[in-house]
Amino acid sequence: MVDVRYETAFTLYPYQRSADQDAATPVRHPVVIVGGGPVGMGMALDLGQKGVPCVVLDDHDGVGVGSRAICFAKRTLEICDRMGAGDPMVDLGVVWNVGKVFREERQIYDFNLLPEEGHKRPAFINLQQPYFEKFLVERIRAAQSEGAPIDIRGKNAVLSVDAQDDFVTLEVDSPEGPYTIEADYLIACDGARSPVRGMLGHDFTGRVFEDNFLICDVKMKAQFPTERWFWFDPPFNPGQSVLLHKQPDDIWRIDFQLGWDIDRKAVVQPEYYMPKVQAMLGPDVAFEPEWVSVYTFQCMSMDSYRHGPVFFAGDSAHQVSPFGARGCNGGMQDVDNLAWKLAAVYHGEADAKLLESYNEERKHGAEENILNSSRTTDFMTPKSPIAKLFRESVLDLVEHTDAMRPLVNSGRLSMPCVYDGSSLNGPDDARMPARTRVGATVVDAPVSGGWLIDQLGNDFKVLAVNCDITVEGLETLRVDADPLMSERYLGDAGQAVYLIRPDQIVAARWKTATPADVISALQTAKGG
Repeated sequence: MVDVRYETAFTLYPYQRSADQDAATPVRHPVVIVGGGPVGMGMALDLGQKGVPCVVLDDHDGVGVGSRAICFAKRTLEICDRMGAGDPMVDLGVVWNVGKVFREERQIYDFNLLPEEGHKRPAFINLQQPYFEKFLVERIRAAQSEGAPIDIRGKNAVLSVDAQDDFVTLEVDSPEGPYTIEADYLIACDGARSPVRGMLGHDFTGRVFEDNFLICDVKMKAQFPTERWFWFDPPFNPGQSVLLHKQPDDIWRIDFQLGWDIDRKAVVQPEYYMPKVQAMLGPDVAFEPEWVSVYTFQCMSMDSYRHGPVFFAGDSAHQVSPFGARGCNGGMQDVDNLAWKLAAVYHGEADAKLLESYNEERKHGAEENILNSSRTTDFMTPKSPIAKLFRESVLDLVEHTDAMRPLVNSGRLSMPCVYDGSSLNGPDDARMPARTRVGATVVDAPVSGGWLIDQLGNDFKVLAVNCDITVEGLETLRVDADPLMSERYLGDAGQAVYLIRPDQIVAARWKTATPADVISALQTAKGG
């Protein structure tokens, strides 16, 4: 019988018996995904829309209770737009670009994460994870009705995994008993405690930080603006830090830093956290607790995110502290990277060696996230007198010296990494802007007919700026450059040709290019 580990907020895929359970021999599937969280569902949606049959195994039948991940970055919204799921997220989510940093009770500075115009999506939205997952599943249901080969199996728990060189055998438990299936590829999206990782005996190493944080989601009518507010050493949590975010449905997330030596059972009791919240909000603010949790965070990673036919994505592959919103956002970038590569191999458009680049590129991204997350944590919780002196000195100076702001680290927020040095990268032209160099995510801009990001779509595409080029087998998007496009894509060049990958990464760029140049770069981008 499948264990119930948590309460569900939404029942989205109740158990149904599958034909595999009645098969005389194990049925082989092209892709099996373990885990029905945002990364698992995002992976299924992306693969299914690319025509890759996949099965999702989740040991529950819906989305767990609790806000959990709430900050979804611009790049994640663009990925969801590419899959057709972005609009309901932004429609419900709380849009924000501005953050403020306080010391004790006074503001020491503020920042704008997207100060420039010309982007479809904001820097961030706040949206409870259950809603994010629900909208992904709803989009999957729509895709299924359009023919996408996606099979979601609720209350199907993996009991064992046997990975061979070229396929995987899984024993799966269900409410009607166990059964066995096989997969050409297995993608483990089953979280930081990843049962699949444990079954296969792979290491998960890194740092556990000696600190604890209390999450309090409270429901209230409040006049706080829709901004990210962070306090160092406030009177309502002296010697520690506090973070405040607004969510939909009049829910506010408050994170209290507690320190290392705490009674974890005591701090989640109303007699502990209610006075703490009231002291922060003021005596006249009425509120109701919605969800309370305490966590100790860590920065961990596997040595490799691919082991033969098994891939690891999201928290099963890497984990960071929640400050900076790099966890789920990083996991969605894993989806963005792996799905098109698996689809290219499945459809015979690329050699299987392309799949090696998943570990190469996403390990690079995870290491960048872990570095930034560790720096945030070390600044927030200095571990030595010298580190504490450094932090206090920075905070002393930042009110009067703008140049010191980059040294304040209260959770530098998620940005997509640049795949500098990737084996898939083609030629580059340094005369063009660094922000759209080879290996970088394309930068959105308004173009004729809408937004650049939307018009790039889901496949390899040629972007021709102020020029014309025809490449057999590739669609070309021709754009006449206005000042924004010139700033983002031309620099000192009067024209440019870009090859864009299906995950909207710049694969190559030239001032002028021949069709043969583009085809050569395309072959490199598909693994050579």
